[in-house]
Amino acid sequence: MSPSSFFARTLLTISASLTAFCGASVLPVTEGPLSTTSSASLASRATSAPPYWVIYSDKWVSGENGPPSVSDITGYNVFALSFWLVSGPADQALEWTLISASDRSSIKASYTAASIKLIVSAFGSTDTPTSSGADPTTTANNLAAWVIEYGLDGVDIDYEDFSAMNAQNGGAETWLATFTTALRAQLPEGQYILTHARKSGGDPSCYVLDRCRTPTQRRFSPIYTSGAYLKVDQTVGSLIDWVCTKQISLEKLVDFYNPEGTSEYTTCAGLLQTSSSTWPNTALFEIAAAGVPLNKLVIGKPATTSDASNGYVDPSMLSGCLRTAKDQGWSAGVMVWQFPDAAASWIQTVRSAAFPE
Repeated sequence: MSPSSFFARTLLTISASLTAFCGASVLPVTEGPLSTTSSASLASRATSAPPYWVIYSDKWVSGENGPPSVSDITGYNVFALSFWLVSGPADQALEWTLISASDRSSIKASYTAASIKLIVSAFGSTDTPTSSGADPTTTANNLAAWVIEYGLDGVDIDYEDFSAMNAQNGGAETWLATFTTALRAQLPEGQYILTHARKSGGDPSCYVLDRCRTPTQRRFSPIYTSGAYLKVDQTVGSLIDWVCTKQISLEKLVDFYNPEGTSEYTTCAGLLQTSSSTWPNTALFEIAAAGVPLNKLVIGKPATTSDASNGYVDPSMLSGCLRTAKDQGWSAGVMVWQFPDAAASWIQTVRSAAFPE
């Protein structure tokens, strides 16, 4: 997703082979700022079972000094700072580095006490790491070091280097697999969240792979001779906590907005049961019918009509859709782009019919 328009697509977050927000740690803790952190503190980085309530932050807010207070985002359990780029942090991720260490510590402690995970989203539509020639292992190590240095709970990978993926020569898939492997080695499973992001639309079998958000679903279609994101999933899917339809560990986050087609996913029927001919078989239960575990499909939506080119649904209407979905066995959660357009009152309304606080 881009720093300026995260929600220019429908997202599907699929959490690969996980049964909780984060799985158990299987890799050793590396040396670094966390070497003296207690195992209890590290374990607390993992989140509980669904539902997941995720909000992204990229927009500058006048007078802010870091992420919002807990009271502003009550009802969410994941807050994502956008974005970390190959060149370094930008936007809200950069702001996190500019506030004082004491402010960061105080904010993080308040988030932890409220069971809200604070993560960073990497890349987005303005960063093309593979095409730009960035080394995947070096990039992963740099990102992991930044996450550890600044005390975050994990990473959301929003890979949108479509020139590399469209080349269908295996370069993008190899880059992502190498990158993910190196990143997970530095950010152990069970101690740090690691997700990938993608959007909805296209062949539903693609969903089995994505972890969080991705702007153009076609790039993840099995028609790609090089395998695209399906290949990535087969290679390193077990290292990923979840996929975002937006995206959470073990979960499949599906952002149901900004596909081609201005009215796509704007009714409960189109969102849940039957999508249009523009993006056939991509409604929530159609994706589940294709083999993606229902409770790993987190629904992603823009907060307002200005946060995405389409796909907007009124919060009260969305709440009713969630009630319908829950009655049919779904309970994965919702992701929204972005703060401050969606804050505590937005998620309270969205959760009210099916998941009241």
